[in-house]
Amino acid sequence: MSDLAEIMKKEIKTIDAGKSLIMAARQMRDDRIGSLLVKANGEYVGVITETDIVRKAAAEGKDLSSLTVEAVMTKPVVSIESTKTVREANDLMGECGIRHLAVSEAGKIVGIVSVRDILLAFKSYAEPTYSEPKIAQD
Repeated sequence: MSDLAEIMKKEIKTIDAGKSLIMAARQMRDDRIGSLLVKANGEYVGVITETDIVRKAAAEGKDLSSLTVEAVMTKPVVSIESTKTVREANDLMGECGIRHLAVSEAGKIVGIVSVRDILLAFKSYAEPTYSEPKIAQD
């Protein structure tokens, strides 16, 4: 089984902790992603996900335009080293009850992996490779 460096998204999408939830939702929609790493003072301080917006704000009837990302983000950022396996990432997500992990190298965040990335990796491992048998002519 491959390590996370092979499946992680290297382009990290971020948003400032003080931005509105509306801005976060629009950015996720426009970038076709389900999460953003949240920054404050140049540091990663949390993760905002579609699920956070729905469960912690919209479903509670809160005004999304007046709430900041910081008010509903999941914190702290949970990370895993890029040399860890897909299975280890899956286990960590399950233990923490999260669907997105920051991927780090020597303590520095260098990518992100989602539960969808994990599922696609498991699918690729599970699908048998098939090749046509070579039939020789006598």
